Amino acid sequence: MNQSMVRHRGPQEPQPSPLIQPLTPSGTEPNAASASSLARLPDRRFTVTTDDGVRLACKVWGTVGQPTVVLVHGYPDSSEVWHAVAADLAKDFHVVAYDVRGAGESTAPGGMAGYRLARLSQDLETVIDHVSPLAPVHLVAHDWGSIQSWESVSDARLAGRIASFTSCAGPCLDHVGHWMRSRMGRPSPARLKATLLQLLRSWYIYFFHLPVMPALLWRLGLGRAWPAILRRLENTHAQPTATQTRDGVNGVQLYRANFIGRLFKPQARVAHAPVQTLVTLGDHYVSPHLSNDLGQWVPLHWRREVRAGHWLPLQKPVLMAQMVREFVQFTEGGLNANGQRPDGRPMPGHLRRTWLKGPHLPFSGQVAVVTGAGSGIGRCVALALAAEGAHVVAVDINAETAAHTAELVLSIGRDAVAEQVDVGSAAQMQALADRVQRDWGGADIVVNNAGIGMAGGMLQTDIPAWQRIVAINLWGVIYGARFFGQQMVAHGRGGHMVNTVSAAAFAPSRSMPAYATTKAAVLMLSESLRGEFAPHRIGVSAVCPGFAETGIMAATEHVGVSAEVQAAKRAHASKLYKMRGLQPETVAKAMVRAIQKNLPQVMVGVEAHAARFTWRALPWLSRRIARVEMI
Repeated sequence: MNQSMVRHRGPQEPQPSPLIQPLTPSGTEPNAASASSLARLPDRRFTVTTDDGVRLACKVWGTVGQPTVVLVHGYPDSSEVWHAVAADLAKDFHVVAYDVRGAGESTAPGGMAGYRLARLSQDLETVIDHVSPLAPVHLVAHDWGSIQSWESVSDARLAGRIASFTSCAGPCLDHVGHWMRSRMGRPSPARLKATLLQLLRSWYIYFFHLPVMPALLWRLGLGRAWPAILRRLENTHAQPTATQTRDGVNGVQLYRANFIGRLFKPQARVAHAPVQTLVTLGDHYVSPHLSNDLGQWVPLHWRREVRAGHWLPLQKPVLMAQMVREFVQFTEGGLNANGQRPDGRPMPGHLRRTWLKGPHLPFSGQVAVVTGAGSGIGRCVALALAAEGAHVVAVDINAETAAHTAELVLSIGRDAVAEQVDVGSAAQMQALADRVQRDWGGADIVVNNAGIGMAGGMLQTDIPAWQRIVAINLWGVIYGARFFGQQMVAHGRGGHMVNTVSAAAFAPSRSMPAYATTKAAVLMLSESLRGEFAPHRIGVSAVCPGFAETGIMAATEHVGVSAEVQAAKRAHASKLYKMRGLQPETVAKAMVRAIQKNLPQVMVGVEAHAARFTWRALPWLSRRIARVEMI
């Protein structure tokens, strides 16, 4: 035990300090979901004194004996930014929020050196020693509070004292320094663009390094106007605080004392605790790209994207509290190197989906459900999505081939599970959607790929054969679109759906009326879904391969012929498809591109482009070709 821990240790339940006066209620907004209306005054308050004489004002919610959650605010805030989040978390935890030095009701150090990150880390250690001397705490921080908390989470002295860290809108300065070096050292248009955009977002940091001007601006009226600015620009319900001007003036020293040195001489800082980063996609100041490389610094990392602005604690306090609660409850008691609890408790779906093994990729934190994943296009697209970071639910009617696909996904470092499902069964597809919701927190990408081939004219195709192909090729897509579409809309995360169609959707044929009909129906269904799902940020793509070598011809049912004739036709068709040479990997790449670019229709292969052109521009020619026996 280090000397600092012994020196600052206090009682488990601190007594109120006369230095802290009761807080004044901050008022409420009409919106019942606003942070101010959900806020609750602390149950207790006290101060702790650091070894350099700074008094830190602390507030407590909840019951002592529950896991302790420590909240660290950013700039130019005080601990009041946490009141709504703390009130929600207090249902399950012992919650402590403190005013960092120079903010709120805490005192300020004598000079700029008192704001260095090492000193701020010692402040946190002092608070932890006082509120939870016998058990590690769960750390939650926002904005500058997160920046300074990274110092503690990567400091070996505090290993074992921090059980988990939830970081929001505040990256580690050393990590940012390495991030910028890597992009400038290996420049590319995308890397340079990301760097330039972040430099533009950081305009305020340059301003804070100017002499006199920042403090003068706060004193001339920015302090009084700040809550209104937040309400207008950040869609928050911020309320005035008595110390706002002082907080703004003092906090400028945080930037001056730390930024230049850390960015230009970054250190290697590896987190010793599990970390959850809450990436606010609407953040005007911190780019989501800054957290893309955290895999090398954070062995146990969960990355959750949130459609919100920079001030998440004020904008969506209930949502933030819930994400913190899920993470704290899972990490309480410790995790092993594989992110598993010692008691074997399974990882909740929302955490399972956002667990990163390695760098952040385009589909990281997303769950892809792929039907017909046991072979061909399905297997290839499952692997292609996994290569881009997605976790995969490999669905196939063949349990063995689905399991093999899942094993291949696991081998490249993504989580995967195999599901044996008949997509033509509404009950089985509904049960699949329920399991995905329970185990993964819902789907983000759905590839309705399962299908069968069928050849033979209308007079040779009996009713049971029609029922089989319609059940799989059309109803399977309908079930996938409906059950998983309901999930996507309910979650509000957006997403994408890919339906495997075929060039046959544009090519009427006397030889394959059943197959062409189902594929044309799926094409129209896809276009209709695209219109319906667009307001929910859910894209829908119809991918139409040509003569891809997927194995479908080897399994195509030729109706009205003997087994010997069917075998011969299958062999002949498979040989022709093999000669064509259109690989399923090519189709899978087209599917990934369709998702990334939200493309409505994607033709794969010259024959697919030709079929669509002929059907649209030369319909008379399509009708003439339809008379030809193609099988």
